[in-house]
Amino acid sequence: MSGLLFEGAEWSYDTIQRIHDAVSEIALGELGLNVYPNQIEVITSEQMLDAYASTGMPIFYQHWSFGKNFTQQEQLYRKGAQGLAYEIVINSSPCISYIMEGNSATMQTLVIAHAAFGHNHFFKNNRTFLEFTDASGILDYLKFAKAYIARCEEKYGEAAVEKLIDAAHALQSHGVHRSPRRKPMDLASEEARLNERRAYQAQIFNELWSTLPSAGRRGSDKKLASDAELKLGLPEENILFFLERHAPKLASWQREILRIVRLTAQYLYPQRLTKVMNEGTATYAHYRIMQRLHEKGRISDGSYFEFLSSHTNVVMQPAFDHPGFSGFNPYALGFAMMRDIERICLKPTEEDRVWAPDIAGAGDPMAVLRDIWANFRDDSFIAQYLSPRLMRELRLFGITDDPAQSELVVSAIHDERGYRRVRRALARRYDASHTDPMIEVARVDLLGDRRLVLEHKAAEGRLLAAPVARKVLQHIADLWGYEAELLETDAATGAALATHNAKPGARLAA
Repeated sequence: MSGLLFEGAEWSYDTIQRIHDAVSEIALGELGLNVYPNQIEVITSEQMLDAYASTGMPIFYQHWSFGKNFTQQEQLYRKGAQGLAYEIVINSSPCISYIMEGNSATMQTLVIAHAAFGHNHFFKNNRTFLEFTDASGILDYLKFAKAYIARCEEKYGEAAVEKLIDAAHALQSHGVHRSPRRKPMDLASEEARLNERRAYQAQIFNELWSTLPSAGRRGSDKKLASDAELKLGLPEENILFFLERHAPKLASWQREILRIVRLTAQYLYPQRLTKVMNEGTATYAHYRIMQRLHEKGRISDGSYFEFLSSHTNVVMQPAFDHPGFSGFNPYALGFAMMRDIERICLKPTEEDRVWAPDIAGAGDPMAVLRDIWANFRDDSFIAQYLSPRLMRELRLFGITDDPAQSELVVSAIHDERGYRRVRRALARRYDASHTDPMIEVARVDLLGDRRLVLEHKAAEGRLLAAPVARKVLQHIADLWGYEAELLETDAATGAALATHNAKPGARLAA
């Protein structure tokens, strides 16, 4: 089929269908993308703001924090302090793409190529998403979660549920398994397994706590306490998981809500690990697709220039000394690396053959990129494929800011050693094991007052912000039902650096 897909900025639903079909022909037929079935929904600016406020999910439970976020975003938008995203895309099957009703026909083409095919392909094929998420079950699970929390509010009161969710939200960044479980996430049958899980948790609860010795007994009772600690599976880095399973005073409905927050956080976890790759994939895909649509005469010169204007804004990377610099733009870095890999595949230099011998001169950039998109996440992708040429183009260098020194030190320049240092340092910025604090449930005083002890292994002596640490620890104490203690130790030496304590406040009503 030939001829323009549309003329001017106006569009109809028939236009959207034509655009989707034309984009699909190029994405699947020429680029070899492999996607979930698409579901495209047109929404208003207010609906887009609402999606912002609730983590972008199409269905979600109610909580005051979402309303607060909505109000903040709406005020900024109405005052012109920020714009709105052109689209939001959901990692689900079918893959749901929300597109703004105010977009022009050109922008609808761009966002369909970007979200419905670029992001969609990445969601379906990247190993991190396949290991951590269940795209076919997430929509049904969100419906179950919303209905379940609504029933809890009716039965136990909005205040009790809100207090519980407040605590769970404070801990949701420490409610994920950083390594995939043996069994992949299965959300489709979650509701069906609820009764079975309740019975099992009740059994575990009775067995564990009924065998503990009293506080006045020691000696031979240490063996019983040791066996009980083994059942607790300590140390445990997933704090919400531990509390859901083992907090002595929580009711079954409270455990279920902790599970809902935990599984939602786990579902979103891969997006934190793949921001550069995910946006780079989608941006590269839309760039190639829009180019081909123009070459085939499906969009006009005017539409193509409109696309290029938007694309240029998306991939703009302010320099380090620019007033607008706030870090690395994931769209800019990801897209630049995808284009650079394409260059290395087609026109490698001798330098490329040394630094990227596995892909230099491969001759089929899409095959190489599809393999990379499937098997890497941000930290490993940057560590493997950030080339010296791109470092020079982006003017990357290393700075060491040592508090013990009076001056900054330029630690990496454009030589072989400097390239390796820059690449390693940038990769670490996207490595969650390096950037996120390592906090584990270390032990429980089973022979005494049942104090829960957590340990933060501080990398390079970096301590937690004390006021925030105390507030989050208070939530842990409230959920646990007994005193909680957080020890901060040096990750290298084990030396004690700081201690925080919290006693349970008003009991979470069961």
